[in-house]
Amino acid sequence: MNIRTRFAPSPTGFLHIGGLRTALYCYLWAKHNDGDYLLRIEDTDRTRYVEGSVENLINALNFCGVKHDEGPMLKDGKVVEVGEKGPYFQSDRLDIYKKYINKLLDEGKAYYCFCDKDRLEKLREEQVKNKQTPKYDGKCKNLSREEAEEKIKNGESYVIRMALPEDEDITFEDEVRGKVTINTKDVDEQVLIKADGFPTYHFAVVVDDHLMDVNYVIRGEEWLVSTPKHIILYNYLGWKPPKFAHLPTVLNKNKKKLSKRHDSVAVEDFIQKGYLPEALINYIALLGWSDPNDREILSMEELIKDFDISRVTKAGAVFDTEKLNWVNAHYIKEKSNEELIALIKPYLLNENLIDDSTPEEILIYIIEAIKDKLNYFEESIELTKELFLKADLNALDDNAKEIMDMETNETLFSNLVSLFEKEDSLTPEIVGKSLKSIQKEFKIKGKALYMPTRIAISGIMHGADLTYILSILGKDEVISRLKTAIEFIK
Repeated sequence: MNIRTRFAPSPTGFLHIGGLRTALYCYLWAKHNDGDYLLRIEDTDRTRYVEGSVENLINALNFCGVKHDEGPMLKDGKVVEVGEKGPYFQSDRLDIYKKYINKLLDEGKAYYCFCDKDRLEKLREEQVKNKQTPKYDGKCKNLSREEAEEKIKNGESYVIRMALPEDEDITFEDEVRGKVTINTKDVDEQVLIKADGFPTYHFAVVVDDHLMDVNYVIRGEEWLVSTPKHIILYNYLGWKPPKFAHLPTVLNKNKKKLSKRHDSVAVEDFIQKGYLPEALINYIALLGWSDPNDREILSMEELIKDFDISRVTKAGAVFDTEKLNWVNAHYIKEKSNEELIALIKPYLLNENLIDDSTPEEILIYIIEAIKDKLNYFEESIELTKELFLKADLNALDDNAKEIMDMETNETLFSNLVSLFEKEDSLTPEIVGKSLKSIQKEFKIKGKALYMPTRIAISGIMHGADLTYILSILGKDEVISRLKTAIEFIK
């Protein structure tokens, strides 16, 4: 059997971290089985549609390497549809849904409902008050087709609901949760076609998945309780249901569901902050799935090779930004300096910390100075600012003042000036050699060598590698700052 999975988001804004996890698992399971992974846009709720969200969604998925075989794609900045099972936008499939809803109506498996919003709200309030499961009471279910059509002819607003069998257990095997049984007494007679003529998720998803040959439905656990409705619709339409896998919820550090209001959940935000795609995918893959070899660092190729839907856990997975930072830092350290320059340069240019004329060797010094502290590229801004800090020797804290009172400081600073004045420019090698020369000749070493120099240059006691800082600042600036320090200690 050729495995076919799909990711079917709504174009209502940004791609959620949980959505990326769903898309990734769909992609991995399809590719692990040499199958197909498609993208479908579920845009039937026109009130929530956000302009540009489809393009943003595709860009985010492409950035992360979760590329679909069929569906909407970007070509020269425009959305085009690729594949033989389209249209891939639900709003373009209304005639298809009409064909199948008519079949259900003709067979008495769906019915027109004319109950208005006020009646439904009062019904719900009464059921909640009586501690009953809120659901439609079937008032319009017994209307004859003729009676319903007369109401429609008279201009009455209506929806179309599915007719459920009474008191019937619906049992299915979930690939994550095992055997699941839900009785139709606990299931609402779902609206299939809304008053505006558009299908609801529950109807469209069944029709689309069948017609697109999707045989593995991988989605969030919030859809678990709706699955019996979908299975009944498959049976009503004479179709074989796909296999289902309902993924655990992605939680925040407080073990609550990640929310747009309280948490960073947009994949675009992580991209803008400068997280690497391989790190995002590596970390998100482990949010609910356990590697059989207990590895924490996995490439996309390794994930495809070893991913198995049966190893997805039932328990919610906590999204830990600190752990993501650790994973991202690992991948940053694996990059060459040239790769890191290209990735970090836009952040530094935007803050005017460098310009297009900044020499390549200075950029390499910056990278070398900050990369071991870097969790994501946006952090390069503050880390680079530290490299250019200028000491205010009149505003030092007590610990720094104590260091600046060392009796060897004048000898240290004046000899550094002498050594640097002989050089055409400063490099980490020249700075390191000069410090060692002073250490050897004047027996100034350790804390007495490095701390006063750092404070004289930057006004702080700890920071990045001093040899890189001095090389970045350059010969003239360093000499000027050292001479200021000499005057200060005198």
